[in-house]
Amino acid sequence: MTASTEPHGPQVDPFPERYAKALADPNIRDGLLDFQRSWRTTRDAQMESLEAITGFTFGDLRERLTTAKDHVIADPAGHVARFRRAAEARGVRVVQVRSADEANAYIAQLCRERGVSLVVKGKSMVSEEIGLNAALAEAGIEAVETDLGEWLLQLDGDHPSHLVMPAIHKRRHQVAALFTRVLGRPFDPDDIPAMVVAARTELRSRFLAAGLGVTGANALIAETGTAMLVTNEGNGRLTSSLPPVHVITTGVEKVLPTAADAITQIRLLARSATAQPITTYTTFISAPAPGHELHVVIIDNGRSVMAAQHGLEDAMRCIRCGACANVCPAYQVVGGHAFGHVYTGPIGLVTTGFHHGLDAADGPQSLCVSCGACATVCPVTIPLPQQILEVRQRVLAQRPDGWRTRLALRAFASRTVVAAAMRVGAIALAPLRRGQFTRLAFGIASRYVSWRTPPALPARPARDQAAEVSPRAITGSPLAGRRIAFFLQCVGDRLAPEIPLAAITLLRAAGAEVNIPSAQHCCGLPAFDAGDRDNARRMARDTIVALEGSDDVVTPAPSCVVAMLKEYRTLFDDDPAWQARAQRLAERVYDLVGYLSGPGRLPAGSLASGASDAVAVHRFCQGSNMLDAGDRLERLIAELTGVEVVPLYEAEVCCGFGGSTSVRAPEISAGILERKLANVGAAGAPILVTDNPGCVLHLRGGADAARAPFRVMHVAEFLAARLPRD
Repeated sequence: MTASTEPHGPQVDPFPERYAKALADPNIRDGLLDFQRSWRTTRDAQMESLEAITGFTFGDLRERLTTAKDHVIADPAGHVARFRRAAEARGVRVVQVRSADEANAYIAQLCRERGVSLVVKGKSMVSEEIGLNAALAEAGIEAVETDLGEWLLQLDGDHPSHLVMPAIHKRRHQVAALFTRVLGRPFDPDDIPAMVVAARTELRSRFLAAGLGVTGANALIAETGTAMLVTNEGNGRLTSSLPPVHVITTGVEKVLPTAADAITQIRLLARSATAQPITTYTTFISAPAPGHELHVVIIDNGRSVMAAQHGLEDAMRCIRCGACANVCPAYQVVGGHAFGHVYTGPIGLVTTGFHHGLDAADGPQSLCVSCGACATVCPVTIPLPQQILEVRQRVLAQRPDGWRTRLALRAFASRTVVAAAMRVGAIALAPLRRGQFTRLAFGIASRYVSWRTPPALPARPARDQAAEVSPRAITGSPLAGRRIAFFLQCVGDRLAPEIPLAAITLLRAAGAEVNIPSAQHCCGLPAFDAGDRDNARRMARDTIVALEGSDDVVTPAPSCVVAMLKEYRTLFDDDPAWQARAQRLAERVYDLVGYLSGPGRLPAGSLASGASDAVAVHRFCQGSNMLDAGDRLERLIAELTGVEVVPLYEAEVCCGFGGSTSVRAPEISAGILERKLANVGAAGAPILVTDNPGCVLHLRGGADAARAPFRVMHVAEFLAARLPRD
């Protein structure tokens, strides 16, 4: 996959236009927020009921389906050949094509040979991928969508914004206005049944008149040569049975080895897609009806290239359920047209470059906040967060101005350069400093600071103040004898020194010997997140060297722990020596909450003195999604202090900090932050506690800009403030 790769399939509007249009449409944000919340509640309940029915957990079943998919990834040609033999033995024509153009040409030629001028289509994302409707129109053949959502979009000249619910971005008043305009009579937006009846009436004659029907397939079962089609509307069965010719458009990723594997997929698909126990119609097609034809067109269009890429082949497991979009906080803000190309949501950020070229994948990459929520609900355990970053690396490499990003990150990799820049910045901005914040006039910066007040640049970083920290000891010195190498983290050290200093205070008060290696700087996460692996490796090596030689490594930044535990493995997958050193570091590194909940445990009630104000807790999203942190932050606060921890709705949903997203797509960060601040306000606690410095600055700045009536503190600040005083 290179920059010169020609896009395959339909052309869509440029990303900046799609992004601006999505931001200007409040129906998208409001509608998707309601949907995501209801989906999550119902989906979780459905997964619990699944275990009660089958005795298998979600984890059990997705492991089973993942294994089945991996068998196909390991031998796609063998499984396709097995499917072909079984299908062709019963009169099915199986065709394999390399490109979108070949697929479209085959179907158009089939229409010409059979004298077909009208095609009806069931829902098929593969047909969207290859631009089949436009190709048929060029050949003088009318194609009519019969899925209700797809038909609405076709009438409106629109495209799907979700893999399963194509018209999820449309509200009922928009549909009523569309029907009124197209059908020439008024429709009441509150009378949804009347609109459905109108659609059925309009489409019925098309089913009867069409000479060819096109559907997708949810699975191709290799052992039986059977295509499985899962739908919620009767149009799928009508499309596949009424016209004399039925064409299935699909990719090799839909192949499953056995019928038992297909049943496993059925158990997971609807629950993951629409939070239903099962869809209305599940159809198995093994042969054409008497007097009819059945053609299965298996389309490559970049799939073989993707399957050959180390680290990306797992994307071939995708069953197109859309669950990754259903939990994605960025998708909620702008919807699928911006957050994708043809394939939307997190999976689209991975696959688009292979189906349509890297240029098509470039813009949407800026929208991912790397929270990791997508991986937690994927029914085939696709490591989407890692794959998105892998594609981001490729995008940066082909971007004409990519050198600017790499040059900036090369400068950031220098501890000396950053220190000098921060000193100059602190002096220059000192007149604008007001307490914890820098008060900037909006003007040209309003896109970045009107919704989140930037922090004040400190005169001295934490590293220059750490030696001055000498707190009174906690009774019993529970950490006496522990040697800790403390990793400050670049954000905490340079922008919020109060956070690492509070953590050092806490650990020293507990009796630990806390050392601050002078050579430390940044773990490399900013470069890794930007797709610049060279500078990420450079910073990772420096971090590993700086932190070697101590019993424990502790940091107040779980984001850095995620990098050291997860990302370093891929950074050094071609360098066994450095990978071994990274592994030794991973065995000793803890975020502060993880350390105090484990080997650095403090006595219950040891920090019970102090104010009794209730707190709410925002869980750092990567901690929840990648470190399995669960409610340990809440439990730690309650155990050590005894204060009331008020439940926070969507506590684990990302706050919107998102690293580079705050710069490249600040509206995404602002939209996610708005959702989080509303939840905190509803909780009613006067203090919000979280455990990652980036989240603290983001939430603190957002709360200030919104004049929210609560304080934002890092857990280290909250706990250190309760230490005994002289």
